[in-house]
Amino acid sequence: MSRRFTLSTPVPAAERDQSFWLRDTAALARRFPALAGDVHADVAIIGGGLTGLWSAIRLRETSPELRVVVVEAVECGYGASGRNGGQVHSWFESLDRLADATDEAEAFRLAQATSDAMDELQALQDSGELDMGLRLDGWLWTASSIAQEGAWDGALERTAARGVAPYQPVDAAELQRRTGSTASYTGVLERKAGTLHPGKLMRNLAIYAATKGVEIFERSPVTELTAGSPATLRTASGSVTAGKVLLATNIWASAIPQLRRKMFIVDSEVIATEQIPERLEAFGWTDGASVCDAQDQVLYYQRTEDGRIVFGRGSGRTTFRDRIGAAFNRRRDGGMADTIAEFHRVYPQLRDVRIDYDWTGGIDCVPAHVPIFGNLAGASNVFYALGWNGTALAQIPATSRIIASMILGRTDEWGRSKLINQRRAKSLPPEPFRFVGAIIVRQAIVWKNRAEIVNRRPNPVLRAVLTLMPKGTREHE
Repeated sequence: MSRRFTLSTPVPAAERDQSFWLRDTAALARRFPALAGDVHADVAIIGGGLTGLWSAIRLRETSPELRVVVVEAVECGYGASGRNGGQVHSWFESLDRLADATDEAEAFRLAQATSDAMDELQALQDSGELDMGLRLDGWLWTASSIAQEGAWDGALERTAARGVAPYQPVDAAELQRRTGSTASYTGVLERKAGTLHPGKLMRNLAIYAATKGVEIFERSPVTELTAGSPATLRTASGSVTAGKVLLATNIWASAIPQLRRKMFIVDSEVIATEQIPERLEAFGWTDGASVCDAQDQVLYYQRTEDGRIVFGRGSGRTTFRDRIGAAFNRRRDGGMADTIAEFHRVYPQLRDVRIDYDWTGGIDCVPAHVPIFGNLAGASNVFYALGWNGTALAQIPATSRIIASMILGRTDEWGRSKLINQRRAKSLPPEPFRFVGAIIVRQAIVWKNRAEIVNRRPNPVLRAVLTLMPKGTREHE
């Protein structure tokens, strides 16, 4: 018997609510047609973000004879792929989480694959095939309070045990020299890492996928998925019948009850200043390094090529039953006061600088902080990939090889990954418990961060509440 799923339809953001990245590159957008009529494909992918496009590219690279169709609800890069902070770094910082989900050997192999992915991105940019504004000037992983110190110690120990050294210590003087801020005073530098322009990446990745033979349809929200052999996707003006389907819809995957039990949605807040290149150069901030601290609501920031600061933080806000509406484009209260206050704490000398852009973005999280791949129960030809937890710009190009092998049923090293149908993937409690719990935990995190940033220890009650937090909810990008 065929199973039928009703999918969520994203609410398009007004222009003022779109990210700086997408607004800055609007002229680069290639308009792909809307789906009209009935289309037949070997593989249909729902979602034209990083997961959908990279997976489509890998499928065509592996099996050029396949007809691969991507169906996107709004435009390619509309979701988290075009709303993030543009930070690119490896998975060496997550070796512990990867090992918990897989094993020590695969954890290191996956981390290395993300480092290799940055080489691939650099080669694609150098060749002129895929301009993304990539600048591999390093990632500064820092502490701005006693509680944050040593957040990287586990990564240093695990990489040293494998005979690699992706990180080097940095002190307060170097941090101030490279960022112009004294807020963070110790940390490590990942040398092969940096930043990119998500708007350039997504505009050009869609074009690159099309040159690989991927068929893309935009402005075509899939309203219904019928799982069967073959499966059928339906939109308002057409359908796609395909032997295999990949759900690559990020936060909107929560429309599937089986997946909603595995994931939770939070949002991030990002601002971009006016152009101030001379002021940034005056205090030494000249390159494209990515910067973050080590608090739970992690701060992440970069200097753009045109001399802006893009500054973001994970807010931890969620919604009841994962209902994703206009509030995920802009909250009624504006919602950026805390982020701007944090920006002024880190850069008090820039309090007079105008904020030209601000936006929010939903993040698909899973308790283990490691993405989960697999197929829907009772639908062996319908696959999913979700749970990026805000760290994806190098991770998706690497693991899209796993996704492609999973879809094709290959038994190579990618197809044997323990990230596929993870036995240890935890389920979350049902509503209303998860929503109420999320509100309580989020407020506890806010109070904890406020205490720790001034080097006060959170009280015992607060620490007890924080034990309820799903493992790993810090967003880096």
